Amino acid sequence: MKKILAVILVVLIFTQDMTALAYDTGYILMEDEIDEEAGESSGESLDTSAVQISAPSAILMEKTTGTVLFEKDADTSRPPASVTKIMTMLLIFDALEAGKIQLSDEVTTSEYAASMGGSQVFLEPGETQTVETMLKCISVASANDACVAMSEYICGSEEEFVRQMNERAKGLGMDNTNFVNCNGLDADGHVTSARDIALMSRELMTKYPQIQDYCTIWMENITHTTKKGSSEFGLTNTNKLIRQYEYATGLKTGSTGLAKFCVSATAKKNDVELIAVIMAAEDSKSRFKDAVTLLNYGFGKCQLYKDETPPKLPKATIKGGVKDEVGLVYANTFSYLDTTGADLKGITSRVEINTEINAPIKKGDILGRLVYELNGKEIGEVKVESAESVKKAGFFDYLKKAWKKFQA
Repeated sequence: MKKILAVILVVLIFTQDMTALAYDTGYILMEDEIDEEAGESSGESLDTSAVQISAPSAILMEKTTGTVLFEKDADTSRPPASVTKIMTMLLIFDALEAGKIQLSDEVTTSEYAASMGGSQVFLEPGETQTVETMLKCISVASANDACVAMSEYICGSEEEFVRQMNERAKGLGMDNTNFVNCNGLDADGHVTSARDIALMSRELMTKYPQIQDYCTIWMENITHTTKKGSSEFGLTNTNKLIRQYEYATGLKTGSTGLAKFCVSATAKKNDVELIAVIMAAEDSKSRFKDAVTLLNYGFGKCQLYKDETPPKLPKATIKGGVKDEVGLVYANTFSYLDTTGADLKGITSRVEINTEINAPIKKGDILGRLVYELNGKEIGEVKVESAESVKKAGFFDYLKKAWKKFQA
Protein backbone atom coordinates (compact mmCIF):
# COMPACT_ATOMS: atom_id res chain seq x y z
CA MET A 1 0.00 0.00 0.00
CA LYS A 2 2.86 2.40 0.86
CA LYS A 3 4.46 1.74 -2.53
CA ILE A 4 1.21 2.57 -4.37
CA LEU A 5 0.80 5.84 -2.44
CA ALA A 6 4.41 6.74 -3.19
CA VAL A 7 3.88 6.18 -6.92
CA ILE A 8 0.74 8.34 -6.96
CA LEU A 9 2.61 11.12 -5.12
CA VAL A 10 5.45 11.01 -7.66
CA VAL A 11 2.97 11.19 -10.55
CA LEU A 12 1.29 14.26 -9.08
CA ILE A 13 4.61 16.02 -8.62
CA PHE A 14 5.74 14.99 -12.13
CA THR A 15 2.62 16.30 -13.87
CA GLN A 16 2.64 19.61 -12.02
CA ASP A 17 6.25 20.56 -12.78
CA MET A 18 7.64 19.13 -16.04
CA THR A 19 10.75 21.32 -15.93
CA ALA A 20 13.31 20.80 -18.66
CA LEU A 21 16.76 19.67 -17.69
CA ALA A 22 19.27 22.51 -17.94
CA TYR A 23 22.08 22.27 -20.48
CA ASP A 24 25.62 22.28 -19.26
CA THR A 25 27.20 22.64 -22.68
CA GLY A 26 28.02 26.33 -22.97
CA TYR A 27 25.43 26.84 -25.75
CA ILE A 28 23.58 30.15 -25.83
CA LEU A 29 19.81 29.74 -25.68
CA MET A 30 17.19 31.59 -27.64
CA GLU A 31 13.53 32.37 -27.12
CA ASP A 32 12.33 33.26 -30.62
CA GLU A 33 12.50 31.29 -33.82
CA ILE A 34 14.19 33.06 -36.73
CA ASP A 35 13.57 32.02 -40.33
CA GLU A 36 16.29 33.15 -42.72
CA GLU A 37 18.22 31.69 -45.61
CA ALA A 38 21.26 29.61 -44.67
CA GLY A 39 23.30 30.62 -47.70
CA GLU A 40 24.25 34.26 -47.45
CA SER A 41 26.20 36.81 -49.46
CA SER A 42 28.37 39.65 -48.23
CA GLY A 43 25.49 42.09 -48.51
CA GLU A 44 27.78 44.64 -50.14
CA SER A 45 26.65 46.16 -53.44
CA LEU A 46 29.09 45.41 -56.22
CA ASP A 47 30.49 48.03 -58.55
CA THR A 48 29.90 46.49 -61.96
CA SER A 49 30.41 49.66 -63.98
CA ALA A 50 33.68 48.35 -65.41
CA VAL A 51 32.06 45.17 -66.77
CA GLN A 52 31.37 45.57 -70.49
CA ILE A 53 28.96 43.06 -72.03
CA SER A 54 27.94 43.43 -75.67
CA ALA A 55 24.94 41.06 -75.52
CA PRO A 56 21.57 42.64 -74.62
CA SER A 57 20.82 40.16 -71.80
CA ALA A 58 23.21 38.59 -69.32
CA ILE A 59 23.56 37.47 -65.73
CA LEU A 60 26.30 36.13 -63.46
CA MET A 61 25.27 33.93 -60.54
CA GLU A 62 27.30 32.18 -57.84
CA LYS A 63 26.07 28.60 -57.74
CA THR A 64 26.22 27.65 -54.06
CA THR A 65 24.39 30.65 -52.61
CA GLY A 66 22.52 31.79 -55.71
CA THR A 67 23.95 35.30 -55.32
CA VAL A 68 23.63 37.45 -58.44
CA LEU A 69 26.91 39.26 -59.07
CA PHE A 70 26.01 40.99 -62.32
CA GLU A 71 22.90 41.40 -64.43
CA LYS A 72 21.91 43.21 -67.58
CA ASP A 73 18.27 43.12 -68.70
CA ALA A 74 18.10 39.69 -67.06
CA ASP A 75 14.31 39.38 -66.92
CA THR A 76 13.37 40.07 -70.52
CA SER A 77 11.89 36.98 -72.19
CA ARG A 78 13.80 35.93 -75.29
CA PRO A 79 14.06 32.82 -77.46
CA PRO A 80 16.71 30.57 -75.80
CA ALA A 81 17.51 28.21 -78.68
CA SER A 82 19.21 25.00 -77.52
CA VAL A 83 19.87 26.37 -74.03
CA THR A 84 16.34 24.96 -73.62
CA LYS A 85 17.99 21.57 -73.37
CA ILE A 86 19.18 22.37 -69.83
CA MET A 87 15.59 21.82 -68.70
CA THR A 88 15.30 18.75 -70.93
CA MET A 89 18.36 17.24 -69.29
CA LEU A 90 17.08 18.21 -65.84
CA LEU A 91 13.90 16.20 -66.45
CA ILE A 92 15.96 13.27 -67.75
CA PHE A 93 18.01 13.24 -64.55
CA ASP A 94 14.82 13.60 -62.50
CA ALA A 95 13.49 10.47 -64.19
CA LEU A 96 16.77 8.64 -63.55
CA GLU A 97 16.72 9.61 -59.87
CA ALA A 98 13.10 8.51 -59.53
CA GLY A 99 13.94 5.12 -61.05
CA LYS A 100 11.56 5.63 -63.97
CA ILE A 101 14.39 5.02 -66.42
CA GLN A 102 17.93 3.63 -66.33
CA LEU A 103 21.06 4.74 -68.18
CA SER A 104 21.20 1.34 -69.85
CA ASP A 105 17.61 1.49 -71.19
CA GLU A 106 17.25 1.26 -74.97
CA VAL A 107 15.34 4.19 -76.49
CA THR A 108 13.71 3.79 -79.89
CA THR A 109 13.64 6.77 -82.24
CA SER A 110 10.22 7.61 -83.70
CA GLU A 111 9.51 9.02 -87.16
CA TYR A 112 8.69 12.33 -85.50
CA ALA A 113 11.91 12.46 -83.46
CA ALA A 114 13.99 11.64 -86.54
CA SER A 115 12.38 14.50 -88.48
CA MET A 116 13.55 17.32 -86.19
CA GLY A 117 16.32 18.83 -88.31
CA GLY A 118 18.60 21.56 -87.00
CA SER A 119 21.44 20.31 -84.81
CA GLN A 120 21.13 16.54 -84.72
CA VAL A 121 22.97 13.24 -84.69
CA PHE A 122 20.88 11.84 -87.56
CA LEU A 123 19.00 9.16 -85.66
CA GLU A 124 16.88 7.06 -88.02
CA PRO A 125 13.31 5.88 -87.38
CA GLY A 126 13.42 2.64 -85.41
CA GLU A 127 17.05 3.14 -84.36
CA THR A 128 17.79 2.46 -80.70
CA GLN A 129 20.33 4.08 -78.44
CA THR A 130 20.82 3.86 -74.68
CA VAL A 131 19.66 6.65 -72.40
CA GLU A 132 23.31 7.39 -71.63
CA THR A 133 24.16 7.74 -75.33
CA MET A 134 21.14 9.99 -75.82
CA LEU A 135 22.39 12.17 -72.94
CA LYS A 136 25.77 12.49 -74.64
CA CYS A 137 24.09 13.40 -77.92
CA ILE A 138 22.06 16.12 -76.17
CA SER A 139 24.74 17.60 -73.93
CA VAL A 140 27.67 17.38 -76.35
CA ALA A 141 26.19 17.70 -79.84
CA SER A 142 22.92 19.46 -78.91
CA ALA A 143 20.91 16.84 -80.76
CA ASN A 144 17.29 17.84 -81.37
CA ASP A 145 16.34 14.33 -82.48
CA ALA A 146 17.72 12.79 -79.28
CA CYS A 147 15.75 15.32 -77.19
CA VAL A 148 12.44 14.36 -78.73
CA ALA A 149 13.22 10.65 -78.55
CA MET A 150 13.92 11.00 -74.81
CA SER A 151 10.82 13.12 -74.22
CA GLU A 152 8.66 10.43 -75.84
CA TYR A 153 10.42 7.67 -73.91
CA ILE A 154 9.88 9.36 -70.53
CA CYS A 155 6.40 10.84 -71.00
CA GLY A 156 4.88 9.14 -74.04
CA SER A 157 4.76 12.36 -76.02
CA GLU A 158 6.70 15.59 -76.41
CA GLU A 159 3.57 17.54 -75.44
CA GLU A 160 3.39 15.92 -72.01
CA PHE A 161 7.13 16.29 -71.53
CA VAL A 162 6.91 20.02 -72.34
CA ARG A 163 4.05 20.37 -69.86
CA GLN A 164 6.33 18.91 -67.19
CA MET A 165 9.15 21.21 -68.29
CA ASN A 166 6.92 24.22 -67.64
CA GLU A 167 5.78 22.76 -64.33
CA ARG A 168 9.40 22.25 -63.25
CA ALA A 169 10.23 25.79 -64.37
CA LYS A 170 7.39 27.19 -62.28
CA GLY A 171 8.70 25.31 -59.25
CA LEU A 172 12.10 26.94 -59.70
CA GLY A 173 10.62 30.44 -59.86
CA MET A 174 11.28 30.84 -63.58
CA ASP A 175 8.62 33.51 -63.98
CA ASN A 176 9.56 34.67 -67.48
CA THR A 177 9.65 31.25 -69.12
CA ASN A 178 7.33 29.34 -71.41
CA PHE A 179 8.51 26.22 -73.20
CA VAL A 180 6.78 25.07 -76.38
CA ASN A 181 9.17 22.26 -77.32
CA CYS A 182 11.96 20.28 -75.68
CA ASN A 183 14.85 21.19 -77.99
CA GLY A 184 14.72 24.96 -78.49
CA LEU A 185 13.83 25.19 -82.17
CA ASP A 186 12.24 28.58 -82.86
CA ALA A 187 8.50 28.54 -82.09
CA ASP A 188 5.96 31.20 -81.19
CA GLY A 189 5.88 31.72 -77.44
CA HIS A 190 8.99 29.64 -76.71
CA VAL A 191 10.89 32.03 -74.43
CA THR A 192 12.87 32.37 -71.24
CA SER A 193 15.15 34.94 -69.60
CA ALA A 194 18.78 35.10 -68.57
CA ARG A 195 17.82 34.90 -64.88
CA ASP A 196 15.58 31.88 -65.51
CA ILE A 197 18.34 30.11 -67.43
CA ALA A 198 20.66 30.70 -64.47
CA LEU A 199 18.05 29.23 -62.12
CA MET A 200 17.63 26.01 -64.09
CA SER A 201 21.38 25.77 -64.67
CA ARG A 202 21.95 26.06 -60.93
CA GLU A 203 19.38 23.35 -60.24
CA LEU A 204 20.91 20.95 -62.75
CA MET A 205 24.50 21.53 -61.62
CA THR A 206 23.62 21.39 -57.91
CA LYS A 207 21.22 18.46 -57.86
CA TYR A 208 22.94 16.40 -60.53
CA PRO A 209 26.66 17.24 -60.57
CA GLN A 210 27.20 14.14 -62.73
CA ILE A 211 26.00 16.24 -65.66
CA GLN A 212 29.62 17.42 -65.84
CA ASP A 213 30.62 13.90 -66.90
CA TYR A 214 28.66 14.54 -70.11
CA CYS A 215 28.86 18.26 -70.86
CA THR A 216 32.66 18.34 -70.51
CA ILE A 217 33.20 15.68 -73.18
CA TRP A 218 35.04 17.35 -76.04
CA MET A 219 34.80 14.62 -78.68
CA GLU A 220 33.39 11.11 -78.67
CA ASN A 221 32.01 8.65 -81.20
CA ILE A 222 28.66 6.91 -81.08
CA THR A 223 27.59 3.95 -83.22
CA HIS A 224 24.51 4.06 -85.44
CA THR A 225 23.05 0.59 -85.94
CA THR A 226 20.22 0.49 -88.47
CA LYS A 227 18.96 -1.70 -91.29
CA LYS A 228 21.74 -0.22 -93.38
CA GLY A 229 24.34 -1.59 -90.96
CA SER A 230 26.62 0.02 -88.39
CA SER A 231 28.48 3.31 -88.73
CA GLU A 232 30.44 5.64 -86.46
CA PHE A 233 29.31 9.20 -85.87
CA GLY A 234 31.49 11.79 -84.16
CA LEU A 235 30.16 14.07 -81.44
CA THR A 236 31.94 17.40 -80.96
CA ASN A 237 31.08 19.74 -78.11
CA THR A 238 29.32 22.92 -79.20
CA ASN A 239 30.67 24.69 -76.09
CA LYS A 240 34.13 25.84 -77.15
CA LEU A 241 34.86 27.08 -73.62
CA ILE A 242 35.45 23.46 -72.60
CA ARG A 243 38.72 23.67 -74.54
CA GLN A 244 39.40 27.40 -74.38
CA TYR A 245 38.70 28.30 -70.74
CA GLU A 246 40.63 26.42 -68.08
CA TYR A 247 37.94 26.67 -65.39
CA ALA A 248 35.00 25.61 -67.59
CA THR A 249 32.66 22.88 -66.30
CA GLY A 250 29.79 23.21 -68.80
CA LEU A 251 27.02 23.79 -69.65
CA LYS A 252 25.04 24.50 -72.84
CA THR A 253 25.08 26.65 -75.96
CA GLY A 254 22.29 27.60 -78.33
CA SER A 255 21.75 29.52 -81.53
CA THR A 256 18.90 30.07 -83.99
CA GLY A 257 17.82 32.86 -86.29
CA LEU A 258 15.51 34.35 -83.66
CA ALA A 259 17.57 33.62 -80.55
CA LYS A 260 20.90 34.62 -82.09
CA PHE A 261 23.74 33.24 -79.94
CA CYS A 262 23.23 32.11 -76.36
CA VAL A 263 25.21 30.24 -73.72
CA SER A 264 24.95 29.15 -70.12
CA ALA A 265 28.62 28.86 -69.15
CA THR A 266 29.54 27.23 -65.84
CA ALA A 267 33.01 27.28 -64.33
CA LYS A 268 34.84 26.49 -61.09
CA LYS A 269 37.97 28.04 -59.63
CA ASN A 270 39.10 26.92 -56.20
CA ASP A 271 35.80 26.50 -54.31
CA VAL A 272 33.85 29.14 -56.23
CA GLU A 273 31.40 27.96 -58.91
CA LEU A 274 29.84 30.48 -61.26
CA ILE A 275 27.08 30.51 -63.88
CA ALA A 276 27.33 33.08 -66.68
CA VAL A 277 24.35 33.38 -69.01
CA ILE A 278 24.51 35.30 -72.29
CA MET A 279 21.46 35.77 -74.53
CA ALA A 280 21.03 37.19 -78.04
CA ALA A 281 24.71 37.84 -78.75
CA GLU A 282 25.45 38.86 -82.33
CA ASP A 283 27.81 35.97 -83.04
CA SER A 284 29.37 32.91 -81.44
CA LYS A 285 32.67 34.59 -80.67
CA SER A 286 31.07 37.49 -78.78
CA ARG A 287 28.87 35.22 -76.65
CA PHE A 288 31.93 33.32 -75.42
CA LYS A 289 33.87 36.54 -74.93
CA ASP A 290 31.04 37.98 -72.84
CA ALA A 291 30.79 34.78 -70.81
CA VAL A 292 34.53 34.78 -70.06
CA THR A 293 34.37 38.46 -69.11
CA LEU A 294 31.68 37.70 -66.55
CA LEU A 295 33.41 34.61 -65.20
CA ASN A 296 36.74 36.38 -64.78
CA TYR A 297 35.00 39.27 -63.05
CA GLY A 298 33.28 36.86 -60.65
CA PHE A 299 36.40 34.90 -59.81
CA GLY A 300 38.22 38.14 -59.15
CA LYS A 301 35.57 39.29 -56.68
CA CYS A 302 34.42 36.15 -54.89
CA GLN A 303 35.61 33.95 -52.09
CA LEU A 304 33.37 31.27 -50.59
CA TYR A 305 33.22 30.03 -47.01
CA LYS A 306 31.67 26.62 -46.31
CA ASP A 307 31.38 25.14 -42.84
CA GLU A 308 31.73 21.42 -43.48
CA THR A 309 32.31 20.60 -39.77
CA PRO A 310 29.79 22.53 -37.64
CA PRO A 311 29.78 21.95 -33.85
CA LYS A 312 28.22 18.77 -32.51
CA LEU A 313 24.66 19.33 -31.36
CA PRO A 314 23.38 18.38 -27.89
CA LYS A 315 20.00 16.79 -27.30
CA ALA A 316 17.15 19.17 -26.54
CA THR A 317 15.02 18.80 -23.43
CA ILE A 318 11.27 18.45 -24.01
CA LYS A 319 8.42 19.22 -21.68
CA GLY A 320 5.35 16.99 -21.60
CA GLY A 321 6.53 14.39 -24.11
CA VAL A 322 6.76 10.60 -24.10
CA LYS A 323 10.51 11.26 -24.22
CA ASP A 324 12.42 13.80 -22.16
CA GLU A 325 14.94 14.55 -24.91
CA VAL A 326 15.09 14.72 -28.68
CA GLY A 327 18.07 14.58 -31.04
CA LEU A 328 18.92 17.60 -33.17
CA VAL A 329 20.26 17.93 -36.72
CA TYR A 330 21.30 20.78 -38.98
CA ALA A 331 18.96 21.56 -41.85
CA ASN A 332 21.82 22.17 -44.29
CA THR A 333 25.41 23.29 -44.69
CA PHE A 334 26.27 26.95 -44.23
CA SER A 335 27.82 28.84 -47.14
CA TYR A 336 28.83 32.48 -47.25
CA LEU A 337 29.91 34.40 -50.33
CA ASP A 338 32.18 37.38 -49.76
CA THR A 339 32.91 40.02 -52.39
CA THR A 340 34.79 42.50 -50.19
CA GLY A 341 38.06 40.66 -49.64
CA ALA A 342 37.35 40.12 -45.92
CA ASP A 343 39.41 37.66 -43.86
CA LEU A 344 37.01 34.74 -43.64
CA LYS A 345 39.19 33.06 -41.02
CA GLY A 346 37.50 35.42 -38.57
CA ILE A 347 34.09 33.80 -39.00
CA THR A 348 32.72 32.42 -35.71
CA SER A 349 29.59 30.41 -34.91
CA ARG A 350 27.39 29.67 -31.93
CA VAL A 351 24.42 27.36 -31.37
CA GLU A 352 21.15 28.72 -29.99
CA ILE A 353 18.51 26.23 -28.81
CA ASN A 354 14.95 27.14 -27.84
CA THR A 355 14.48 26.88 -24.08
CA GLU A 356 10.72 26.30 -24.28
CA ILE A 357 10.17 23.07 -26.20
CA ASN A 358 6.80 21.49 -25.51
CA ALA A 359 5.49 18.21 -26.91
CA PRO A 360 4.22 17.22 -29.38
CA ILE A 361 7.13 17.73 -31.79
CA LYS A 362 7.34 16.66 -35.40
CA LYS A 363 10.49 15.57 -37.18
CA GLY A 364 11.89 18.65 -38.91
CA ASP A 365 10.42 21.18 -36.48
CA ILE A 366 12.80 24.12 -36.02
CA LEU A 367 14.16 24.08 -32.47
CA GLY A 368 17.09 26.47 -32.81
CA ARG A 369 19.77 27.79 -35.09
CA LEU A 370 23.51 27.91 -35.68
CA VAL A 371 24.47 31.58 -36.00
CA TYR A 372 27.52 32.82 -37.92
CA GLU A 373 29.26 36.14 -37.35
CA LEU A 374 32.12 38.03 -38.96
CA ASN A 375 33.67 41.02 -37.21
CA GLY A 376 30.78 41.12 -34.75
CA LYS A 377 28.14 41.19 -37.50
CA GLU A 378 25.71 38.33 -38.08
CA ILE A 379 26.17 36.99 -41.61
CA GLY A 380 23.80 34.03 -41.66
CA GLU A 381 22.44 30.96 -39.97
CA VAL A 382 21.56 27.31 -40.34
CA LYS A 383 18.34 26.03 -38.84
CA VAL A 384 18.51 23.35 -36.15
CA GLU A 385 15.73 20.79 -36.52
CA SER A 386 14.25 17.92 -34.55
CA ALA A 387 15.69 14.60 -35.69
CA GLU A 388 12.49 12.74 -34.78
CA SER A 389 8.89 13.15 -33.72
CA VAL A 390 7.89 13.07 -30.05
CA LYS A 391 4.27 12.59 -29.01
CA LYS A 392 2.64 14.36 -26.11
CA ALA A 393 2.63 12.25 -22.96
CA GLY A 394 -0.61 10.92 -21.50
CA PHE A 395 -1.45 9.86 -17.97
CA PHE A 396 -0.12 6.34 -18.39
CA ASP A 397 3.11 7.68 -19.90
CA TYR A 398 3.62 9.78 -16.79
CA LEU A 399 2.77 6.79 -14.63
CA LYS A 400 5.34 4.69 -16.49
CA LYS A 401 8.02 7.36 -16.03
CA ALA A 402 7.17 7.70 -12.36
CA TRP A 403 7.40 3.96 -11.83
CA LYS A 404 10.86 3.90 -13.45
CA LYS A 405 12.01 6.72 -11.16
CA PHE A 406 10.58 4.91 -8.16
CA GLN A 407 12.43 1.70 -9.05
CA ALA A 408 15.72 3.48 -9.66
